Amino acid sequence: MEKAPYNHRGRGEILKIFKKVYIEITSICNLACTFCPPTERKANFISVDDFAKRLDEIKPHTKYIYLHVKGEPLLHPKIDELLDLSHEKGFKVNITTNGTLIAKNRHKLLGKPALRQMNFSLHSFDGHVGSTDREGYLRDILSFVREAQKHRVLFSFRLWNLTQDNQTNIQKKRNRQTLEIVEKEFGLDYRIEEKVVPGGGVKIAERVYLNQDHEFQWPSLTAPEDEGKGFCYALRSQAAILVDGTVVPCCLDGEGVINLGNINQASFSDIVNGERANQLVEGFSRREAVEELCRRCGYRQRFGA
Repeated sequence: MEKAPYNHRGRGEILKIFKKVYIEITSICNLACTFCPPTERKANFISVDDFAKRLDEIKPHTKYIYLHVKGEPLLHPKIDELLDLSHEKGFKVNITTNGTLIAKNRHKLLGKPALRQMNFSLHSFDGHVGSTDREGYLRDILSFVREAQKHRVLFSFRLWNLTQDNQTNIQKKRNRQTLEIVEKEFGLDYRIEEKVVPGGGVKIAERVYLNQDHEFQWPSLTAPEDEGKGFCYALRSQAAILVDGTVVPCCLDGEGVINLGNINQASFSDIVNGERANQLVEGFSRREAVEELCRRCGYRQRFGA
């Protein structure tokens, strides 16, 4: 079993190193997608000062940050300042976005040295009832990608709306319309569906990838509870900080159910080394989900029983 990456800092103190830390910069979204339950938390944007403090807190723990948990990061009016701060403090940034605001924000993103990768959730277009102008939506995204490629940004187009019965005919048709536009843009001589398998991806251009997967289900305390066996990388490779400062084990705890502590009252280091955090990690070392939300998380089952 893979062990959590730890460094010993003297006097028995343990420094946990994460591959990434999610910093939610807003809990607000401009869409209402059917696959994404609305948050019951207070609508909020992180301040630049609070963002800077969180970067200082997590700096010993990671070099990579993701500006999302829930909410649409490109709604943040000072996204450019947050990127500048990230670069100043030595972080590389990944952003996951629905892409609808990319034209409005392209000047805030282009040329930012902190920006490492952007993930576009293309399934958001069909997931949001009432979406119109598929071609215009994709044209804005593809135009930005073409320009940002010059700055060596990585891109992932996500189409996570497959169903276990291999999609309805309606969704198949919609996905084909989306993929056809992408194929034409990059001059592909094949259909993307022929190259990619659910859960996998395909390189369609330099530093540009597309992956398809089944529709994502957010874990919830109202979801069915399983026997609790299995493994997860929560607090081994990742942790997350919600916009109000609540620290949670992973990016899937969008409501802060597993509240490990608040960064406004305790240090990030102390929180991820706290009793509840350690019990969760030790539980998964035994292949046991000790938290109720984890026992109701279908994503955990991807790592085997």
